[in-house]
Amino acid sequence: MALDRATKAGAVNAAQSALPNEDGVADGEAFRAIDRMREALSGMATGGLSPAALTLAFFDWWIHLASAPGKRMELAEKAGQNWGLLLAYMAAAATRPDAPPCIEALPGDNRFRAEGWQKQPYTVWAQGFLLCQQWWHNVTRNVPGMTPHHEDVVSFAARQLLDMFSPSNIPFANPEVIHKAMETGGANFTQGFRNWLEDVSRMAMKQPPVGTEAFRVGSDIAATPGKVVYRNHLIELIQYAPATENVMAEPILIVPAWIMKYYILDLSPHNSLIRYLVARGHTVFCISWRNPTANDRDLTLDDYRRLGVLAALDAISAIVPEHRIHATGYCLGGTLLAIAAAAMARTEDQRLASVTLFAAQTDFSEPGELALFIDHSQLHFLDSIMWHSGCLSADQMAGAFQLLRTNDLVWSRLVHDYLIGKRTPMTDLMAWNADPTHMPYRMHAEYLQRLYLDNELAAGRFIIDKRPAHLQDIRIPMFVVGTERDHVAPWRSVYKIHYLTDTDVTFVLTSGGHNAGIVSEPGHHGRVFRIALTRDVDPSVSADEWAAAAKSKNGSWWPDWVEWLASHSAPERVPPPDFGAPKKGYLPIDDAPGTYVYQR
Repeated sequence: MALDRATKAGAVNAAQSALPNEDGVADGEAFRAIDRMREALSGMATGGLSPAALTLAFFDWWIHLASAPGKRMELAEKAGQNWGLLLAYMAAAATRPDAPPCIEALPGDNRFRAEGWQKQPYTVWAQGFLLCQQWWHNVTRNVPGMTPHHEDVVSFAARQLLDMFSPSNIPFANPEVIHKAMETGGANFTQGFRNWLEDVSRMAMKQPPVGTEAFRVGSDIAATPGKVVYRNHLIELIQYAPATENVMAEPILIVPAWIMKYYILDLSPHNSLIRYLVARGHTVFCISWRNPTANDRDLTLDDYRRLGVLAALDAISAIVPEHRIHATGYCLGGTLLAIAAAAMARTEDQRLASVTLFAAQTDFSEPGELALFIDHSQLHFLDSIMWHSGCLSADQMAGAFQLLRTNDLVWSRLVHDYLIGKRTPMTDLMAWNADPTHMPYRMHAEYLQRLYLDNELAAGRFIIDKRPAHLQDIRIPMFVVGTERDHVAPWRSVYKIHYLTDTDVTFVLTSGGHNAGIVSEPGHHGRVFRIALTRDVDPSVSADEWAAAAKSKNGSWWPDWVEWLASHSAPERVPPPDFGAPKKGYLPIDDAPGTYVYQR
């Protein structure tokens, strides 16, 4: 197999570093390069999952379960109880069609909600599956002596295997599929096969999914008017055109995550957060990150801070001088913003008026199910894959996120598109999700090691310019948003910002997930959120105690955030600034959304 240019460069560097040093001793990098190449090639077959990490987890589970006769006796008893429950339910259902179920599906599991699943024999199959799922949860949990991380991995893997054989995924066991087949005379399977062929063809040709063509970047989505007023190797800074005669004096900087395209915050006009802010008299700037390639393999996390956040702040300070800036970060961009704000506070850089974090973690001790893919063995394996290619591919990141929500993102779509034969309607959020980015090798390795594994930021050991950046140094007010069903940044983890800072924190807990909870425009049906300020709720209380005490409100949290921004801004409005600052070297370059957003 021919090595690509990035691998050749890595191999050459490794060979050079393996030459004897001044003491005549080789450092062994050439030998480690062989291991890296072997692991990178293995990753192509395993989808980026480390076989060693999975083997260790399953062996840990097996040896401890084999050594726990009490646990095995408990499982045998539970199996007998579950069989008794199922038989009792079958007997009751034989005489009473409305017999209450013996087990309820977990919250968020909608596989058996349809009306057809409430009829026999489908309801019995669903109940049997749920009881089996519950039993396997007991098999993989609370095994004496087992490492907690390995327990999570084994339990997750068992759930994935069970989900594959769910009755909802079997054509002759799913009443919705059977009904559709009877209704169409089996034409649904023919159409489903066509859908599958079309999807496979698009994947082979590296084309976006069906329906994304209805959401064109720059015209249908990411269409808020503006100009690119600054560009460097890593970012384009977009300044949005004013929509009001006068604006708030303090501008807003949005720092999105570079694991995604920025325009999740500028989707369709009705649910664009950026357009919403502009319409309410704010001057908004947003970073659009470059989509890195193998040539960017040596970009560091600090490069993203300097060339991203700080460079954007320099540009905004030149365009809107003498006014402080409301800085806002989303997901990984929020984590980076918190790091930058802590470093700025240490040097008494007072350009920030406030910090807002959307679904962004600063303490990674409880990072949720994403931690399933992050341990020392998995990180070493992933590091080798990125060393080989120069960056983490979009496919690998998308695969990891899909594994976390297979029922919603994989199986339900397969059933709907291929068995029922009806395309899942494309939305602007789905189209954005199909427009992925890469992660440069060195930055991503640092991010996983320093934040996820070592938790340096929360521990006060994250070094910036040879000195630790302490979140406790931040004295400006903060507005922090967590989402109830977040699989990337669990809200209880986001909540820990209360324990790490010594400033006023207004915390919002909103319904929805990592993306939908943030893209929560006014008028969005079913939205609910809780909000409380630190000084009104004891900051030392737990996340669950906070949720019980915080005020609950219906609707979108966006108006409350806008009101909060206004309360931390100058009361008078001013004429909107011009695009850029030509005398200071910041010229309008392109129309929004710029050029980086189109990079693949």
